[in-house]
Amino acid sequence: MSAYQDQRVVVTGAGGGIGAALARRFAAEGATVVVNDLDPAKAASVAGDIGARAIAVPGDASAIVGEAREALGGRVDVYCANAGLASGGDAFADEAVWEAAWDVNVMAHVRAARALLPDWLERGSGRFVSTVSAAGLLTMIGAAPYSVTKHGALAFAEWLSLTYRHRGVQVHAICPQGVRTDMLTAAGSAGDLVLAPTAIEPEAVADALFDGMEKGRFLILPHPEVADFYAARATDPDRWLSGMNRLQRTWETP
Repeated sequence: MSAYQDQRVVVTGAGGGIGAALARRFAAEGATVVVNDLDPAKAASVAGDIGARAIAVPGDASAIVGEAREALGGRVDVYCANAGLASGGDAFADEAVWEAAWDVNVMAHVRAARALLPDWLERGSGRFVSTVSAAGLLTMIGAAPYSVTKHGALAFAEWLSLTYRHRGVQVHAICPQGVRTDMLTAAGSAGDLVLAPTAIEPEAVADALFDGMEKGRFLILPHPEVADFYAARATDPDRWLSGMNRLQRTWETP
């Protein structure tokens, strides 16, 4: 029997891409899944494809924990904070772009944790899955708001893990590079240069998560090479920054 049989799961941003793949995988493992998306039609479509084990709960990911818990009969066992904004731009991006990226990529996770933790800590169990990005460990050219807020998402996931793991709360941070989704398409020429050559399918991300959950890993790396990049960044940051700057200049060259 699967470890997730009869678990009650919420996946935000599940109208397509990684979120839809996670929802389908949890349902295949026997869980009942709330499929959340800002677009009601997309949420309904994915939930309809999954069938009886899925419930569509559309709306803003920052404010759906209560409704999702009610739809699941009063309990959430696993929360996948997957909704995100791939905000491009540089330091001169509009304040509204920075604010939206911060709200969706960081504060939506904080708000979900606030709503979930009292119950999880009382019963001594709960699982928080944060879809971050390799950009949260490294960075992404041409996308300052995205890179900065994904660093924030990773930092919050780390904080949750170190603070509550001894009280039964398990936390996982998924950090893929390119994934063949609408978000990759929206990344434009920077995505074509950096992400597309090694892009994987959303289902491969779900596979990596389930393998990592089975092994109790915090950091989920669907692209294993990211571990080497992360180590290089930490041990020789100037060399790493020089390499990234060369990539930046390649991208800038017409």
